[in-house]
Amino acid sequence: MNPELIALFMFGLLVVGLFMGHPLAFVLGGTAVVTAIVAGKPMVLGIVINRIFGDVLDNYTLIAIPLFVLMARFLSDSGVTDRMFETLRLLLSSVRGGLALAVVFISILLAATTGIIGASITVMGVMALRPMLQYGYAPTLTTGVIAASGCLGILIPPSIMLILMASYSPLSVGELFAGSMIPGVLLGLSYAFYVYVISVLRPDLAPMVEEDEKIGRGALMRMLVIEALPPLVLIFGILGSLLAGIATATEASAIGAALALLIVIFRGRFRLETFYGAMLETGRTSAMILFIVVGATAFTGVFNITGGLRATQELIRGLEMEPWMLIAMMMFVVFILGAFLDWTGIVLLSFPIFLPIVQEMEGVSLLWFVVLMAVVLQTSFLTPPFGYALFYLRAIAPSDVRTGHIVRGVLPFIGLIVGMCLLVAGFPQLVTWLPEALYTK
Repeated sequence: MNPELIALFMFGLLVVGLFMGHPLAFVLGGTAVVTAIVAGKPMVLGIVINRIFGDVLDNYTLIAIPLFVLMARFLSDSGVTDRMFETLRLLLSSVRGGLALAVVFISILLAATTGIIGASITVMGVMALRPMLQYGYAPTLTTGVIAASGCLGILIPPSIMLILMASYSPLSVGELFAGSMIPGVLLGLSYAFYVYVISVLRPDLAPMVEEDEKIGRGALMRMLVIEALPPLVLIFGILGSLLAGIATATEASAIGAALALLIVIFRGRFRLETFYGAMLETGRTSAMILFIVVGATAFTGVFNITGGLRATQELIRGLEMEPWMLIAMMMFVVFILGAFLDWTGIVLLSFPIFLPIVQEMEGVSLLWFVVLMAVVLQTSFLTPPFGYALFYLRAIAPSDVRTGHIVRGVLPFIGLIVGMCLLVAGFPQLVTWLPEALYTK
């Protein structure tokens, strides 16, 4: 079987397996095994197994993933988010779209302390979904802002996606964290700007909320500072130690998990049952990610050894397109894949194909390309039919909120993500300025 047929066979088998509803990890691994046998090269599976044990299970950076997952669970158990949302709700009660703005701002803070999409969307959905609907907010705006804002955690550091990207690229975790900081915060602020503008132009979507509880503005500000202090300490402990070069990504994740546990203890929320639940959830989430990584490593290993990777790269090079057109095509492919694949699979499948080609382009920053891809991958959680944010929100939404409301609600935010991609593409300094300031002597 020639390399071109191998490439078509593997991706075709991958698509068939996914549409049959099988888990991504097993589809990737199964495709690798079947291809090796069909191609008459079963011996490559031994090489792949050695690569899995060498490149994956011995990858020290990947230890940061379960530690960040554990930190996110501890922070959720501490109850900090609930109190901050209530305080922001009261503080912004006189502002048009204040509840939706509170969701965006809390989600930005959550993104900078968790990096777990499911946790962020679930927490914000439980806290904000019913109150917003009860106050007369439109179901489309309510579900859209919760789903989109909850996805900021894969772009704003610390992010397990950025850790995985760093593990499979020549870039460091610190560089990727610094490079994604400005685009991530700008994207969150663009959500807030959209919410405010649409609330002013369409008051029926976000009516004013009259609060019976009268608390002075100064008292509310003091409450907000008190409630925001623990997450800010957590952010400074993680990102400060990492970006300052004091700690590696793994060490910074351990600092974050320890600080989050201290927050739980100091707030009097520590229970053995919740501690056990946190450990159990961390194990499940980490195992799911590791299974996908192992399956994708097997897939790319067979794809590479049998010649499919080289054939695909030569096909892309043979297009003889301008670099910006080639990059635009790559981003479009990532966007389309995001409607069908988990971000983990997209990263592990596309990096071996795209990164060598980008590194050959003169004057193109690899850091800029990877962060641009991270921005595009925001859409992978929102685009149907397999947008995970849609599923998370559907699971906690009341029955009168239909799936159509959720899908229509996220469409404007997908447009904002595309706009941020164009902004990052037109102004690479948004990505490169902070890493250069921190890491260039």
